[in-house]
Amino acid sequence: MATLLSVNVGLPKDVSWRGRTVHTGVWKSPVAGSRLVRRLNVDGDGQGDLVGHGGEQRAVLVYQIDSYRHWQKLFGRDDLTYGAFGENFTVEGLGDDEVCIGDRYRIGGAEFEVSQPRVTCFRVGMRMGEPQLPALLVAHHRPGFYLRVLTEGRVTAGDGIVRTWRDPRALSVAAVDALLYLPGHEVEQLRAAMDIPALSPGWRESFRSMVEGGAGAAPAGVQVAPTPAWPGFRRLTVADVVAESTTVTSFGFVADDALPPYLPGQFLGVRVPGADGDPAQVRSYSLSGDPDGGAYRISVKREERGLVSSFLHAHLRPGDHLEVAAPRGDFTLDDGSDPVLLISAGIGQTPLLAMLHRLVRDQSGRVVWWVHTAHDADSHAFSAEVADLLGRLSSVHSLVFYTSAAEPLAPDSGVRTGRLTAEVIAGLGLPSDAHAYLCGPEPFMDDVAQALTGVGIAPARIHTERFGSRSPINPGVVGALAPRPHQPAGAPGAGPPVTFARSGLTAAWSDAYGSVLELAEACDVPTQWSCRSGVCHTCVTAVLSGAASYATPPLETPGDDELLICSSQPTTALVLDL
Repeated sequence: MATLLSVNVGLPKDVSWRGRTVHTGVWKSPVAGSRLVRRLNVDGDGQGDLVGHGGEQRAVLVYQIDSYRHWQKLFGRDDLTYGAFGENFTVEGLGDDEVCIGDRYRIGGAEFEVSQPRVTCFRVGMRMGEPQLPALLVAHHRPGFYLRVLTEGRVTAGDGIVRTWRDPRALSVAAVDALLYLPGHEVEQLRAAMDIPALSPGWRESFRSMVEGGAGAAPAGVQVAPTPAWPGFRRLTVADVVAESTTVTSFGFVADDALPPYLPGQFLGVRVPGADGDPAQVRSYSLSGDPDGGAYRISVKREERGLVSSFLHAHLRPGDHLEVAAPRGDFTLDDGSDPVLLISAGIGQTPLLAMLHRLVRDQSGRVVWWVHTAHDADSHAFSAEVADLLGRLSSVHSLVFYTSAAEPLAPDSGVRTGRLTAEVIAGLGLPSDAHAYLCGPEPFMDDVAQALTGVGIAPARIHTERFGSRSPINPGVVGALAPRPHQPAGAPGAGPPVTFARSGLTAAWSDAYGSVLELAEACDVPTQWSCRSGVCHTCVTAVLSGAASYATPPLETPGDDELLICSSQPTTALVLDL
């Protein structure tokens, strides 16, 4: 009979790690006597990151003494005590290759159901001092698993563990874990896992995303980016330069042959030479023209301190050439029939303008709302073009707001004065089944997104494009807001230059860093990661140009022109969409 060897608890605490502070409950210690297990937790226990740990679906974490012995041998360690892997229950038996999702067990006075494998997370590696442990837990098929509590009750070390029920669709913990994180995502297996009622909603949703992605789906449902139209940068010819307003100029590009179509909402990476021997500068600009027209157009606002925007405005003329990376980005118009809300501020209308072009080309019958705010008439770019496009659609609503109109507006101008506030949005009568696409300054998008949820639009239907760095995902890390991206401290490295295109920064690689992620962190470039060992793909980043290698090969490589920055190092000059 399987046996409960130890009950382990620990409350979250702040731990110093790599110059940062991590709030975590991964440090667990054995307790004497019995403990009450409640619906959400063992008494006296807690989790620091409730997004990935704890809660009804992950109330109790289980790990096996047989896996302890495995890791002790592998790492040559004899210092592992109960709770070392962050588990609440250390058990004899219940191997991950034997226990199935949906199995029910009676332990002491409580009853439990297996809900999912352990989430791959850097904190167990931090706790053990073994950074690669999250990847090894998956690769060695020893993740451990979570239980949901069906009947609350008291448990004590030494209690026997009795299985009371098994789902006839039995699929082991190790098999489900491998299905999510390892290569070979058979669609039928994914569907089978989705059909297990006991599997936690988060894992079912990941499998659903993988089914929709087909055979090429990436681990954890992370979308594999389509292969770009060409690798690296390509020289395109400037066809025209058009002033759209006092601050915005459009640049059209052509090639010898028609340029490939792109998805409306995508962006181009452009590279211009640096001044006085400085590295070349790379920036991303949304495509603003017809996605199917065989030519590309970007529309750039001249920023007072913008090195690249100033260069383009001052130097680019018809007939000139510019180095351009292929269209990329996942802020793109959906193919459905639901109403579309295109809401922008200032230069943020550029990707939405491409969406409007596509809707017109498709002769779409969708209900389209065009909502735009500008400072005044002088700064309102594309007004005639937008009016022409909207006039070709069958069902449209157009609302334009000037926040600081210089002159009184004509009653029939279709322009209002003021700001697009939550109160204004609430009074527009927007359809709750719409897909909303937002682009503009960060505070604008945050406020509008919140207002749209307030009128009943589901968050999953609200899509935003961030011109700058992506919002960071650093689970458990706490502390003050990071400064703007900057050169790393100390002497410059002697390795290849790494350009973080969204952050507008190029830094030389140094072998002092273990990965591109560590270099980005030294520069305070916002990053997204979770496992930090090449498993979860949270850190996957588009490569605009260059190459990198993996110090430890990931369990599954990402798509073409993508990189897991947590476990890679540059081998040539590298330009990342970061």
